[in-house]
Amino acid sequence: MRLTRLVAGVLSAALLGLAPVALASAPAHAASYTTVTEIGASRTLIEYKGSYKPYLEASVKTSEGSSVYYGNVELQANVAGAGFKTIRTVEASGYISFSDVVPAKNTTYRVLYKGGASSYDSYAASTSKSLTVKVARKVRASGNSRTFVVKGKVTPQFAKKKILIKVSKREKRGYKNFRTIKTNKKGQFKIKLPRRKGTWYYRFIVKGDKNYAANEFVMTARVY
Repeated sequence: MRLTRLVAGVLSAALLGLAPVALASAPAHAASYTTVTEIGASRTLIEYKGSYKPYLEASVKTSEGSSVYYGNVELQANVAGAGFKTIRTVEASGYISFSDVVPAKNTTYRVLYKGGASSYDSYAASTSKSLTVKVARKVRASGNSRTFVVKGKVTPQFAKKKILIKVSKREKRGYKNFRTIKTNKKGQFKIKLPRRKGTWYYRFIVKGDKNYAANEFVMTARVY
């Protein structure tokens, strides 16, 4: 008796964010401090409307490492290359959380400390380095073990676009081009995989663009 089975597995990726640093200009007088503004994220790659958030964090400190609590901080976002715009304004601190900020497209962030002063001291303005959080399109797919038909949907903004399929006898390497398919106007796709003896891995690749990062998944087809 010959059995067939089709197993689906969706690949995802997540990268830890870095904490860029930028130094401010030199103090204007002896009573002022230079400052260091930083921004970081727990993830710099997320899926569109997925369960993970980037959890952006920032800090403003003196060059000696003391937290700064005077003045305001602006979080600016550059969405898919459209230019920086201020999306949050908060008070300066050695720890600032922007946990509610979740990009819908590839977005570059930076933090601007506007400078401030206490009764005795003043603090120079400074700007963090830029930090990019990429957003991968959401891919949902399923396979039928009886018919070997694979169907799914890519969102958002993936109508009538191409998906590259590669195939290999090994799961981790050796992939070669198999076929290119195109989604319909709703971003849906469908293909029937061949019944070939043994175990075959089909890698479906959704390419990225300036708005969204690439994503992919693997279908495993087995014929015993």
